[in-house]
Amino acid sequence: MASDPRTRASDADRDRTVAALRDHMVAGRLTPAEFDGRLDRAYAAKTVGELDDLMADLPGTDLSQLPDAPPDRPGGASMSGWRGDRAVAARPARLSPAWRAAWGSWLGISLLLIVIWLLSGASGGLWFLWVVVPLGALMLGRWLMGAPARGERRAGR
Repeated sequence: MASDPRTRASDADRDRTVAALRDHMVAGRLTPAEFDGRLDRAYAAKTVGELDDLMADLPGTDLSQLPDAPPDRPGGASMSGWRGDRAVAARPARLSPAWRAAWGSWLGISLLLIVIWLLSGASGGLWFLWVVVPLGALMLGRWLMGAPARGERRAGR
């Protein structure tokens, strides 16, 4: 970073500061609430002096030695996590809320069909499998291929 605290901060300066703050939070020096507050102030900072103030009560870190965070910050938030001395790209959870809802619907329909089959005296063979298995196979294939669930958007759209 520049030595004059009045120098305008760049996006890279802000990203390095956020990475250092994340490192301090992981180390237990900041609570999640403190981190969130400093994160907001880091992205709103206009000068490197404001960024330095955010780090004043934390052990010194040479911010120019930290890796740069990726440039795409949807909504102003950095997409990289910070673990020790390496950056880790954040990735979406395997089961997004839309996928959890889809799998929950499949499970509900499957259980309903099984209950109807049991109440009908388990007669007529295993007819419920003609619905449960193909639907489950289609959903599993889409999920494994990384396709979004209905109502879910891909990044960049």
